[in-house]
Amino acid sequence: RTRFAPVKKCNDLLLLRSDAYVLEKSVPVLAPGIHSAPQISLDSKKYKLVQQLEANLVGGTAPSLKQCTKLKVSGEVRFSAKNILIGEITIKNESSEPKTLPPGIYENTTIDLTAAPGLGALKVTNVKTAPIDGQKPGTSGLRKKTKVFVEGLYLHNFVQATLSAVKAAGSDLENETLVIGGDGRYYNDKAIQIIVKIAIANGVKRVWVAKDGICSTPAMSAVVRERGPQWQKAFGAFILSASHNPGGPDEDFGIKYNCENGGPAPEKITNAIYANTTTITTVKMCQDFPEIDITKLGETRVQAKDDSQVAIVQVIDCVTPHLDLLATVFDFDFIKSALLSRPDFSMVFDAMHGVTGPYARALFVDIFGLPESTLMNAIPLPDFGGHHADPNLTYAVDLTAKCGITKTGRAIESLTNTPSFGAASDGDGDRNMILGSKFFVTPSDSLAVLAANADAIPFFKNQGGIKAVARSMPTSGAVDLVAKKLNLALFETPTGWKFFGNLMDSKALFNGTDYTPLLCGEESFGTGSDHVREKDGLFAVLAWLTILAHFNQDASKPFVTVQNIVEEHWARYGRNYYCRYDYEGVDKAKATEMMAAMTSASATNTGKTIGGFTIATADVFGYTDPVDGSVSKNQGIRFLMADGSRIVFRLSGTAGSGATVRLYLEKYDPKILDKHVSEVVGPLVDVAMQLSKLPEYTGRNEPTVIT
Repeated sequence: RTRFAPVKKCNDLLLLRSDAYVLEKSVPVLAPGIHSAPQISLDSKKYKLVQQLEANLVGGTAPSLKQCTKLKVSGEVRFSAKNILIGEITIKNESSEPKTLPPGIYENTTIDLTAAPGLGALKVTNVKTAPIDGQKPGTSGLRKKTKVFVEGLYLHNFVQATLSAVKAAGSDLENETLVIGGDGRYYNDKAIQIIVKIAIANGVKRVWVAKDGICSTPAMSAVVRERGPQWQKAFGAFILSASHNPGGPDEDFGIKYNCENGGPAPEKITNAIYANTTTITTVKMCQDFPEIDITKLGETRVQAKDDSQVAIVQVIDCVTPHLDLLATVFDFDFIKSALLSRPDFSMVFDAMHGVTGPYARALFVDIFGLPESTLMNAIPLPDFGGHHADPNLTYAVDLTAKCGITKTGRAIESLTNTPSFGAASDGDGDRNMILGSKFFVTPSDSLAVLAANADAIPFFKNQGGIKAVARSMPTSGAVDLVAKKLNLALFETPTGWKFFGNLMDSKALFNGTDYTPLLCGEESFGTGSDHVREKDGLFAVLAWLTILAHFNQDASKPFVTVQNIVEEHWARYGRNYYCRYDYEGVDKAKATEMMAAMTSASATNTGKTIGGFTIATADVFGYTDPVDGSVSKNQGIRFLMADGSRIVFRLSGTAGSGATVRLYLEKYDPKILDKHVSEVVGPLVDVAMQLSKLPEYTGRNEPTVIT
């Protein structure tokens, strides 16, 4: 027992971590020259738990004890490797806060730190709390009404649970950087200050905060992945956003955690976060840490009064890093010379008063030299101007009106002088909508067109072309046809960008197959590639501008429009008529009951003929991840018809309140290309209502949104 190290208490653990022990064949034994272990007696209340000991080892290092014979500590004392203890040492601290033992050699002495300087603004307060129901993160983090987040310690609990989870998973909080930013919605500014105080208390020594709190979700991924220097690299980020959901004191707020690869936390992390929220008793906070002025770029350094540590909060520009990255993906000069310089081209971009406004101004006005009138709703507002910042035909009404398109996607023929190209992005900048003059491009068609023309994009062409495409299960099979023709790997995943992220990181993180460069997308207006680990609204816009430039390099020829490109694509591959109905804010219990009824009837529905459609397969979509082997169940109810048509139902978990039932309808036709979507999928709607009994369960006869 004197040579090998028994570890029963923090007394033993401190000794084991010190230089009194060394490893011999992976076994800790007393260091050479030490015949018996020093006697260690730490305050039993202050060092009862391992976490308490770790919190009091500065830099994670223990004092030198190889020349110490006895150490007694009363009160809470912080040590470091710069403390060399010789002989018998007694240390006491009768104050109410931890005190740091200054660097030096201490021999056969008693030290009273009671009156010594403390941590000052870096003093950690353990705030008592209790678990709060409903903090299980969904595919896009935790979203609730703003009033829920503002009340009590709701936000505090989730942040503490997250930091505890990522630290347990191996993230180096003390030596790496935490990034914080969001879409600028109501409560972002106050939430940032709270998160900073909790992060510093949990050992984070460096925090990057987005200027004005404004950082788009794809830009956050870029900052985490690209911003240096390497020794300051980010271990993760908090993104404060409820994406496309409305903002304001009576609307939605959200928070999610992204890991060091720049992508959403994987399920093992979100499960650990949720588990922590169910057992949490304490939130660590540096309550005296100063408020950070997030309106100005710069650095705030807060030094402990005892000079034992320093915390740095740096307000950073999150616009430039994202645009710098996109400049390596696309050829900005080519876009300007081949497309933007044409007198017969014009465009408009609607930021919907979301986070993308500053990015759009820097890109389209400052870099591309387009007039300010190119931008619509480009000033971020806490409530998105009272609008729903969701780029679709229902909510992006300013843009659709300007481009000559109705809420149902039909052309307004009487309108003249419509722009050649229109685009919009959502609240946090990760979604996109693409329009031509009087022409709407569905997200599924957009993905397929980009895949078919990917070699026009330098990022893909310079790497030998895309190797794989991936789509969420509800997304139409239009891109599947491209993948088959071009012999690309194809993946059908559940909804959630983290599944695409796994494919992107297959080789780098899992030592598996390299699927990059990879193009991916979701029918919910999300498009992206492996340049970041989030969907990227501006990426999609620039991809379309690049393809337009590719087809319009000869200014002497007539302008090739967005509509021309899409219709030529249909002529080559056939058309997937596709539509999505959203029934928002329905009673969650009733919606869940409806989904359960369809699930239980899967076997009996298979083989039935309804409304002229024969159901070849009725099932519940599940997914086994080809990269990490994880299994995702209950990812949507599918009715696959014998003629290739599809009806899909999903219950969305991204709304702030209530539930959203999403109904997806798809019918493929290789020859008839010019009908309106509603004419083709209308019969499928009738079948879907019969199969689901949706009006009976929800009381809804019409969808809230049609896209």
